[in-house]
Amino acid sequence: MTVTLADVAARARVSPATVSRVLNGNYPVAASTRERVLRAVDDLDYVLNGPASSLAAATSDLVGILVNDIADPFFGIMAGAAQTQIGGPGDGSGRAGGEKLAVICNTGGSPERELTYLTLLQRQRAAAVVLTGGAVELPAHRAAIAAKLAKLADAGTRIVFCGRPPLPEGDALVAALAFDNRGGGRRLTEHLLSLDHRRIGYVAGPPERTTTRHRLEGHREALRTAGITPDPTGSGDVGEEDRLTVHGPYDRRSGYEATLELLRRAPDVTAIVAANDTVALGACAAVRDQGMRIPQDISVAGFDDLPFSVDAVPALTTVRLPLFEAGARAGRLAMGKENPPPGGIATIAAELMIRGSTAAPRG
Repeated sequence: MTVTLADVAARARVSPATVSRVLNGNYPVAASTRERVLRAVDDLDYVLNGPASSLAAATSDLVGILVNDIADPFFGIMAGAAQTQIGGPGDGSGRAGGEKLAVICNTGGSPERELTYLTLLQRQRAAAVVLTGGAVELPAHRAAIAAKLAKLADAGTRIVFCGRPPLPEGDALVAALAFDNRGGGRRLTEHLLSLDHRRIGYVAGPPERTTTRHRLEGHREALRTAGITPDPTGSGDVGEEDRLTVHGPYDRRSGYEATLELLRRAPDVTAIVAANDTVALGACAAVRDQGMRIPQDISVAGFDDLPFSVDAVPALTTVRLPLFEAGARAGRLAMGKENPPPGGIATIAAELMIRGSTAAPRG
């Protein structure tokens, strides 16, 4: 059933004129009244200017690209590549052709901000939404995201996941380009095992993220296949599976601090796998500050193959994800320039890049 401005007014216990003033921002309204109106808008999922079906055009020229952190090259590369397809060059006349306006929505990793941006894009009748990077696996948030995306899709918005696994519900309206994080994590650890490393520390990302879980699962699968079992902490904490894994944010500081913690827990580790290349830089700094050399005393590996990885000293062994290619494809899907993959899901392979930061342990 279509939600009207009058419905919002009744829910907020104000006049329709007050609702209009709040939404248009063209007249001062008391803060408490404004908050009540906005809460009613959210509760009812009211879309400004009425339902898309009553408009001449079902959607606007707006495309939203959601990222966790635009300053992180992982997200910046994908977002930039998507934008080349969404807001690409026109005919040189300065007139708008078939392009759309790509808007980067920086969530800061907040599940609440992710939902807020999706609501705002729904109100703007966005032509498409591209969600990049791993998803938060908290059940309540997952359900809220699924419901919000379903409403966007019903209104004609194309939904594309880039570097993000499909929803467990398998919504056919979503095109998902998912990286093979699990396979990449497995191959990276297999490389270290082939060099005779047996005490391998792991600096993982936030535990609630799909990317974290999949990469860590690949790592542990390789260890189990090699007959290596987790090193228990003895703490009995449910969330702490072994002494050689430390979780933290996907940033350099986390890599530095987590590596110091790993070396405190297990000074006999001979290799460290980092959640991503930025974390690996922090790990390398921590190793050097402890007076150890890379890779002579300890090997370090990353994930993603970000542009700086090859310029690290020594160059970083990592797993390459085709971030630009995936972002560009997501942009084409968002614009309807490319057909969705079969079943709506495509798994993008990860490639092992062996460089100088890993070597056989000495002795």
